[in-house]
Amino acid sequence: MSKGQKKGGRTPKLKPKTHLVMLRFDDDEWAKLLTMHEQSGVNARAVFIKAHFFGLPFRVLTEDKNLVEYYTRLSSFHAQYRAVGNNYNQVVKELKSRFSEKKAMALLYKLEKCTLELVAISHDIVQLTKDFEARWSQKSV
Repeated sequence: MSKGQKKGGRTPKLKPKTHLVMLRFDDDEWAKLLTMHEQSGVNARAVFIKAHFFGLPFRVLTEDKNLVEYYTRLSSFHAQYRAVGNNYNQVVKELKSRFSEKKAMALLYKLEKCTLELVAISHDIVQLTKDFEARWSQKSV
């Protein structure tokens, strides 16, 4: 091997972990440890135990399926709302170019009534979202 070539493999760590400690748990302790580990959200048990041993803070994160589903549906609703707005603009342009002024005004009147219903529904959704956030916000717990 020539002088300029590097050896293959992983680059060495700055602070390699060389000391090993072995722990033994009975069934109750092991169940409690696993429960705490699952609630912490940390991937590796060793990292969890080390943080707990040295008193480093860790948080228990819980995921509410209802909250996730609500926000997923709310996001899809907003996508549909944008699509309605795009279609609304296209309809108004077509009404203006293809129909007489009287006929276009009659159709626009019907479109305006539907738009007012959509606005009322949007206000209801905003209010429901505010109520939902007030009830389920992590800050209020």
